[in-house]
Amino acid sequence: MNYDQPVRSTANPSPLRRAGSIRRTSSLDVTWPNGSVDLRRFEGRSRDVIKGADGADSVRAEARLSADLDFDRKIIAISADPAPPQLQQLIGQKGGGHLRVFMRDLLPDLIAEAHPLYLLLDDISGTSLVSNWGWSQWGEDWLAKMQGVTGAVNMAEMLAERTNVCWGFQPGFSSHDPDTRLSHHIAADGKELRNPADPDGWHAFPVSEGVSFRRARRIDVWRETDAIRVEASFQDSAPRPDGGRAALHEYILHVALDPVTRVIASLDAEPRVLPFRECPGAIANAKALVGTPMDAIREAVLERLRGPAGCTHLNDALRSLADVPQLVAALDAKAVAAA
Repeated sequence: MNYDQPVRSTANPSPLRRAGSIRRTSSLDVTWPNGSVDLRRFEGRSRDVIKGADGADSVRAEARLSADLDFDRKIIAISADPAPPQLQQLIGQKGGGHLRVFMRDLLPDLIAEAHPLYLLLDDISGTSLVSNWGWSQWGEDWLAKMQGVTGAVNMAEMLAERTNVCWGFQPGFSSHDPDTRLSHHIAADGKELRNPADPDGWHAFPVSEGVSFRRARRIDVWRETDAIRVEASFQDSAPRPDGGRAALHEYILHVALDPVTRVIASLDAEPRVLPFRECPGAIANAKALVGTPMDAIREAVLERLRGPAGCTHLNDALRSLADVPQLVAALDAKAVAAA
């Protein structure tokens, strides 16, 4: 696929919730409490809310997370509500694929419960990788700040090290051009997630001033006559000094599941904001997940969409859907109770 320009058109604000649906929202807000790039604070919020057939809301589960990471993405402090007894074992672990494997073995109960806290913990890896981009909206010297910590002096070499880490970093792609990589125009207007006609459709965000970064997710699930429908959104954004928000990544996923087996019957990934013109080429490979049981999607993404076969951020959006079967079960239980 060839694209003359990167995709830059947000879908925000979020759609109105349907009666008889469940919505999961989650966010990780990153700040730099010392005013320098060597320490990042992650404030996470996540919530599952069922909107009954009568329009009334009920909370299935919710979670909060706070974690401090150093520049090398190592966790140096962490707390959560609820707080699993194993949580402090995450201190010293570094964000990345290893952290996800470690948490999978450490916190199986959270996975089994499809608790929203697990999504926040799982998102530490991806968010820690890209959150320093938030500085780019607040000054031309942001790259110098990063280089001052890492000691790096050659941006071309830094970019070359990422070759084939995902679809967008294949050899010869525009991601390897430092001028394209660093220009401010790669960011789009991210707009506001909250819909003024449905102010309770999102949980409350932590308040911050100055440089910050947010990874936000929304997963809507509802039943139709012939299918279970899922619409999910994923956005990486940062505030601008003028009060608006800049978006770096945004996807919308449209998924249909077999209503009995929970197998993926159709999957369409809609790129809304991506940094490089070649990035949307990754969406075609996501079709390989059709026929996969939804509760096995985390493993399937890792197996089928590794490296240049997938987009790092699309993969993150897809993996978060593993909890959909449990969200459907909660929705069905609420409907039975109300009958």
